[in-house]
Amino acid sequence: MISFDPLSLSFWRPIGTALLCGAIVGLERQLRGKPVGIRTSMLICMATSVFIHLGALAGNGDGDPTRVLGQLVTGIGFLGAGVIISHDGTVSGVTTAAVIWVLSAVGAAIGLGHYLAALLLALLTVGILTGVEILESSVRRLTRGAHRRE
Repeated sequence: MISFDPLSLSFWRPIGTALLCGAIVGLERQLRGKPVGIRTSMLICMATSVFIHLGALAGNGDGDPTRVLGQLVTGIGFLGAGVIISHDGTVSGVTTAAVIWVLSAVGAAIGLGHYLAALLLALLTVGILTGVEILESSVRRLTRGAHRRE
């Protein structure tokens, strides 16, 4: 039987992994001055993993975490939509919204017990965010279709 006992290691392992993964992604966002920083990233990752775990516990352990996962995918989309802003024909916040979605996916992986995969996805996310930024800075043609940087 799956348990949700805060006095056991099986309770804290996914929580700690979610906090670590959220902190990894959130630190990159925080250092760039983006709206979703360390605290928010850690909370999104942790909450998603807990919801998935609780979904598995529903009905005395016979629950269906995929139903919870489906609702989380929808709900996290609304959270991400809240950071997208359109002003004078320029749309901003789309990358931050995508990061929120990725954080939720990382949390879901943790909630389903895939700790190493979640950690690697968090690292890959930071690699994409920083790597593409470096690539865009070095190759000006790539920025023509995106937001221009001064």
